[in-house]
Amino acid sequence: MQYRYLGKDKLKVSALGLGCMGFTQSYPPYLPENEAIFVLQQAVDLGINFFDTAEVYGPYTNEELLGKALKPYRSQIILATKFGFDLAHKMDNANRPVALSSKPKDIRNALEDSLKRLQTDYIDLYYQHRVDPQTPIEEVAETMKDLIKEGKILHWGLSEASVKTIRKAHAICPVTAVQSEYSMWYREVEQELLPTLEELNIGFVPFSPLGKAILTGRFNKDTHFAKDDFRSQIPRFNSENLNHNYILIEYVQKLAQEKQVLPAQIALGWLLAQKPWIVPIPGTKKVSRLKENINSINVTFSAEELSMINKHLNSINLQGARYPQSQENLIDK
Repeated sequence: MQYRYLGKDKLKVSALGLGCMGFTQSYPPYLPENEAIFVLQQAVDLGINFFDTAEVYGPYTNEELLGKALKPYRSQIILATKFGFDLAHKMDNANRPVALSSKPKDIRNALEDSLKRLQTDYIDLYYQHRVDPQTPIEEVAETMKDLIKEGKILHWGLSEASVKTIRKAHAICPVTAVQSEYSMWYREVEQELLPTLEELNIGFVPFSPLGKAILTGRFNKDTHFAKDDFRSQIPRFNSENLNHNYILIEYVQKLAQEKQVLPAQIALGWLLAQKPWIVPIPGTKKVSRLKENINSINVTFSAEELSMINKHLNSINLQGARYPQSQENLIDK
């Protein structure tokens, strides 16, 4: 396994982490608990030390699963979890919360509950899952500073935060990592976010690095997603848009054939080649896919190849929003 470093404090993580949401949310069918535990423990054995979860995944059941699976490995791994949703309020039709709260009292309550579920006494990387417009980010950052002093968390981060918010937060308590969507399927972060993170020496953790699995080649342009699959709610995946957008998947497959690797390995290798402080967190529930993803760290691109690929990606105009409106409304602009 190769390792990378996040933030000025150089949090050492495996070059690929494991996004764990899919074990309990958004992408059924879900594994029986014993099988999920086996996959998570295999990830550790294969060299992955960076695991990403959140209280809202399930809700709660994802953290409970990781607590059971990873407790024997606690000293070897980096646990990242998240706070910031108000789980007492209504969910949308995909069973996702649509209310936020990052009041200091709510953060502390959420943290104590996460610690119990994860069966640990500290969190390595604690993200604000979504920016709460009702709580000044400076107040959140001060709370993070206190929690670090208390040893309850070691580092903190932001998810789906604007550049303006990141700068304010970082000035109060240095941010180790920012999480947002980034892949060949969604590249908006290249415009403003990535240059800002490089300037501030903040790591970047892309979620959905395989475009919610579309870049793996598992689906075709006529795929219809079941109602309990989160992709069925996403405009970019509706029939008309998917049919139009499939030109990108065909291009990734072409690159994979040329390099004699898998499409997923092209997508992850391309991400890893963008910056040395980028650490993707693809999700999977299969050990075979886990091994395939890990092998993407051996896929390399010359500067000329990257330039050619990026030029081609720029020529493809993808259609459809990346979130349903209820979730888009929660993004910090």
